Amino acid sequence: MELINPGLGLFFWMVLVFGIVFFILKKFVWPPILQSLKDREQHIEESLQMADATREEMKKLKLDNEVLLKEAKEEREAMMNEARKVREKMLEEARVKATAEAERIVESARQQIENERKAAIIDIKNQIAEISIEVAEKILREKLQTPKDHEQYIQKLLDSKQLN
Repeated sequence: MELINPGLGLFFWMVLVFGIVFFILKKFVWPPILQSLKDREQHIEESLQMADATREEMKKLKLDNEVLLKEAKEEREAMMNEARKVREKMLEEARVKATAEAERIVESARQQIENERKAAIIDIKNQIAEISIEVAEKILREKLQTPKDHEQYIQKLLDSKQLN
């Protein structure tokens, strides 16, 4: 029962030792512990402020990145439009050159066809003239077999020449 009802002496020494320990703790241990807790609280507060500042900076950087991305897209679009314009211009120039070349080739072909047609007509006329001469020669030989027929034909030609 001594443990349940401690004696007055034990109680006195327990209070005295508790007071000394309490005094030593209050004088030497608690100020550094409280300072350490205060420093830790201050460090946590600074870390939170730095995290907020970093978060704001990240938002700003994100906005800047979006602006830069938008500008890059616009620049890329402008470059693509310029490239399209250059391509269209080159295609149009190629079309114009091809059309001019085609017209030149067609005109050259027309000229060549016309020259060949004229040459063919001249050749046909020459052949017709040769055939006509041959036919006339054969007819005259057939018709003018006697010298009397020759004289009559010559007289007829002379009379027709004098009339003209």
